[in-house]
Amino acid sequence: MPMAAEEIEALIRAELPDAEVTITDLAGDGDHYAAHVVSGAFKGLSRVKQHQTVYAALGGRMGGVLHALQLTTAAPKE
Repeated sequence: MPMAAEEIEALIRAELPDAEVTITDLAGDGDHYAAHVVSGAFKGLSRVKQHQTVYAALGGRMGGVLHALQLTTAAPKE
């Protein structure tokens, strides 16, 4: 069963309440998304750690319910 963009956003916001999250359905099938996430929690973290934080927020859904996620993360510009 595909995952709704709103559910992805809600999971990310639950872990990163200050995050600006933009989700785009890349194929219209509910399985291939792009996510742009900007959060103060990313300040000082490597890109890998930022991505790991988002994947952790998804609670193991990557590769299962959520087939593909093109992820872009950043800390807010001051």
